[in-house]
Amino acid sequence: MSFKSLVRELKEMRDGMGSMSRRGGRGGGAPEGTMTGHGRGCDQHPWSHQRDLEQRHQQQQQGRWANLPPELLLDVIRRVEESEVSWPARRHVLACAAVCHSWRDITKEVVKPPQQCGRITFPISLKQPGPRDNPIQCFIRRERATSTFRLYLGLSPSLHGQNDKLLLAARKIRRATSTDFVISLTADDFSRASSSYVGKVRSNFLGTKFTVYDSQPPCDAAVSSGSRSTRRIHSKQVSPRVPAGNYNIATIAYELNVLRTRGPRRIQCTMHSVPVSSIQEGGSVPFPTSFIHSISEQLPSLAVAKGKEPVIDFSSTSLTESRAPVQTNGAPLMLKNKAPRWHEQLQCWCLNFRGRVTVASVKNFQLVAAVDPSHHVSHAEQEKVILQFGKIGKDIFTMDYRYPLSAFQAFAICLTSFDTKPACE
Repeated sequence: MSFKSLVRELKEMRDGMGSMSRRGGRGGGAPEGTMTGHGRGCDQHPWSHQRDLEQRHQQQQQGRWANLPPELLLDVIRRVEESEVSWPARRHVLACAAVCHSWRDITKEVVKPPQQCGRITFPISLKQPGPRDNPIQCFIRRERATSTFRLYLGLSPSLHGQNDKLLLAARKIRRATSTDFVISLTADDFSRASSSYVGKVRSNFLGTKFTVYDSQPPCDAAVSSGSRSTRRIHSKQVSPRVPAGNYNIATIAYELNVLRTRGPRRIQCTMHSVPVSSIQEGGSVPFPTSFIHSISEQLPSLAVAKGKEPVIDFSSTSLTESRAPVQTNGAPLMLKNKAPRWHEQLQCWCLNFRGRVTVASVKNFQLVAAVDPSHHVSHAEQEKVILQFGKIGKDIFTMDYRYPLSAFQAFAICLTSFDTKPACE
């Protein structure tokens, strides 16, 4: 059986199960005189009703595909993963993970993080570091009317834009004393209470210093216990699907240009969640393996009243917005912009973007590691461009990142360049 026919059968089976569940939802209602689990006087808990639906759905999934021998299933998924290397064909790998639990578990074992395979597959790949050798090339599309920024995977935008793979989206929100960039997995939902919320970037009053907040702490990183919540909401109860908070993972500072000297912006990034040891020989960077979208996943000790949902007080520290940076083992990694050279004939500052940037702009930059000699980092590693960002057309910018940054961290750093900074230019 060819891979195309296999994928076709997977899609037909998934569509068949979806139609079965829809028919069950229309025709499988409770008889007259009875009350469903969502009735006011019902004795059944809504969560038990949800568990029954999940168990029924799992039973429907147990078919001939779920009963395949593990050795054969592993070989099939491995072949699909190796053959589909780029989007949109890589959707077939996700289709394998959507068949049933056994297929999903094996697919997660086969698919490697971007650091090892250089590919973006699952949404959690956006918070995992990129490859060490070759950067992952993306582009950003700016929409001035809606103040939104969309990150796509690929070398350049397609003619119609339908085949572009959307990775992340951000919306710029101006406040009285700061500017926020709210980052989401989707381009139409920027609410912090949404499961698609992944983080934000907040500036100071002058727009010279930015703080990057992640919706979940990095793997094996301790959150400062002295942090306090700054969020205030009138409601005393919330859905357990609300994300657990914001954690300070990076700080981006732009140097003030008081004397108005000629030259590009000077940037310094402090990556609190990335230790400097990660770029040393044999070093590694901690990264999450799954999203944490609910308070119950991060605070399992919440008291649950009988027959009621968990009660969460917003005035407490349960929803944490950490002002103190996330702590890692060792000193944090520092990044600085690579110094350009002045071109006499062109009368401008120039950097070698290797053809990825074609329009001169004050927003263009390249970031390299800024380490102390005591850390014993090789000169070649210090000269390696970790993140580069530049303009290629009207409201179109390229973004190329590599280890130890993730797509989320790189996108957050690039968003700071879109804010106006008259004191830095």
